[in-house]
This record gives sequence, C-alpha cells and structure tokens, in this order.
Amino acid sequence: MDYIKHLRSMVGHEKVIMVVAGAMVFDDRNRLLLQLRTDSESWGLPGGFMDLNESVQEAARREVFEETGLTLKDMELFGIYSGPDKHKQFANGDQVSPVQILFRCHKYEGVLKKDNESHDIAFFHLNELPENLFQEHRIMINDLLQHKEQPIIG
Repeated sequence: MDYIKHLRSMVGHEKVIMVVAGAMVFDDRNRLLLQLRTDSESWGLPGGFMDLNESVQEAARREVFEETGLTLKDMELFGIYSGPDKHKQFANGDQVSPVQILFRCHKYEGVLKKDNESHDIAFFHLNELPENLFQEHRIMINDLLQHKEQPIIG
C-alpha cells in the first residue's frame, strides 16, 4: 500500500511531518546532476518521500534510481533541513512539514534515463547552473557553493 495515500486517508489534508531523502550526485568532472521537474517546471535535485520500513539511505537511493536510472554507491551526509520555513502546501491541499535529508555521492552505476517526474536530466558545472532552480533546492545548492561546514543542520 502507498504510505502517503494511506496516511492521507486518515488525516486528510492536515499538516504532517514527512521525511524527504535525496542526493547531490556528482560525475567524474564534478558536475551536479539535476532534473527538470514536471511538477514545478524547474531544475532540482533527485529525491522524494521516504516509505515505511525504509532507511533514509535506502529512500535516497530508491528515489535517485527511480528518477534518474542511476544506482548510488557510497554516500555521505550533506545536510538535514527542517523548520517552519520549509512547510509546504501542495496544489491538492495536502500540507507537509518536511524533514529533508540530503546526501552527497560521487560513485554510482547506470545510465541516465528520465521518468514521468522529469522532463530532462543533466549534469551541470557548478558555475553554469540553470537559472530556474527549484526554490527549496536552491538553498541547499547555495550551501554547497558557499562551502558551508558539513553536515549542515538547517
């Protein structure tokens, strides 16, 4: 059973805490992997909601694989993002208070392939990132570009 559908069947659109896991994936030229998201028409990091009976590492690996076709190997914690400024309401009325856990990965296998959540997937040089970055991910990418001490707790 889909955990989010099950949870929403009990609480409706009320605000719930949800864990989001994702990764900053870098290729051998230190370019960052981004996906052009179908929901916001902006570029963002691959990731998504954690399922029941799944660790955050498993969730990050699953989401990245589903959205990009890449199987992540060694990952290190980049940061944890949470707080009232992260609260969100989706177009359908669902409200969430996300706890976003982001990993960093330089080792992966596979070939890029987009899914139904992506218009496009590409690696970008850090000094040539697209202008239309997903707002929530812009903060994380700025933390990367500012070389903040990791893991970031924000």
